[in-house]
Amino acid sequence: MVEWDKILDEYSRIIEARVSRFLDGSLMEASAYHPYISDLYNNLSEYVLRRGKRLASCSTLLTYKGYRGEVDEKILDVCVGVELYRHSILIHDDLADDDETRRGAETIHRKYCQWYGFRFGVGVGVFAGNILYSLALRAIGSSDFNIQEKIQTIQRLNMAFQEVNESQILDLLFEHKMPDVAEWYIMASKRAASLFKASILVGAQLAGASPRDLELLEEAAEQIGYCFDIQDDIIDTFASEQEYGRRPGGDLTRNKKPLHIVYTYMTATQPQIEFIRRVAQSTLTDEDLEKAREIVRGCGALNEAAKRSIRHADSAKDLISDTGMNIEVKEFFSSFIDYIKESLSWYK
Repeated sequence: MVEWDKILDEYSRIIEARVSRFLDGSLMEASAYHPYISDLYNNLSEYVLRRGKRLASCSTLLTYKGYRGEVDEKILDVCVGVELYRHSILIHDDLADDDETRRGAETIHRKYCQWYGFRFGVGVGVFAGNILYSLALRAIGSSDFNIQEKIQTIQRLNMAFQEVNESQILDLLFEHKMPDVAEWYIMASKRAASLFKASILVGAQLAGASPRDLELLEEAAEQIGYCFDIQDDIIDTFASEQEYGRRPGGDLTRNKKPLHIVYTYMTATQPQIEFIRRVAQSTLTDEDLEKAREIVRGCGALNEAAKRSIRHADSAKDLISDTGMNIEVKEFFSSFIDYIKESLSWYK
């Protein structure tokens, strides 16, 4: 049986070293421009290289390996681009939600709020995210793939970038209205699903996967994205601060509408719904958070969201098993998807 976590750790370290080397080169350019911009690039490097799973870039690398049978220098350069692209999105996501921490340390915009106030920090956050996106495209452009392959890769990332920004706008809108399940899926179809589509399909396309396999992988990536989003949102409500790396319950205080909250509004009693609404208008205490958790569990919303996530995971595994990737990579994705699915049991 493939030990997916060891494989992920191994390739994450390889990609991190490559990202670090690329950012060192960018830092030299920034230092020649202005010391303050050099300091920003140092902070961006620290932000990007905080310990993480590198799910997006590892998905690109492993899909490529699944067809080529090896990892080469060309795909590692593209993986740098995918990783920087992922973090450009995270900087803007932190900014939109005004999150204070990411992986246990300060977010970029919050770090810069300390010097000249909130507006300055917000501005730096916007521009810093844009800088990382530009660097992502440069990394891909510097790879040794042919011009057409690089254009196709950049076009795919550009489309994903457009899609994730559209979904983030809907995510903000839902703080002020109640979507139904169908509308939630419309939003989610361009959230994590968009990231997994881009990262997996970039690797497959550059490795020469067949049109049939590209279709299978696109559908599988969408299913993985739905599973990931549902789980990630549940973790925000149910994880401990130690497990999550930041205080849980942020989605509740912002009146966000993750799928388990959509189901809560459909199945809870009116007094319970009113309590969930009040939580969004006040400071969230530990007692409020625990009561909200009890409501989500008790009305069946948590179980319904978990069942959806499991169905998406199983569908993704079936689709991947039908592709022409080698057995090692198929088993990796199967084990990784099982982890997402089975990790749904810890908060019961």
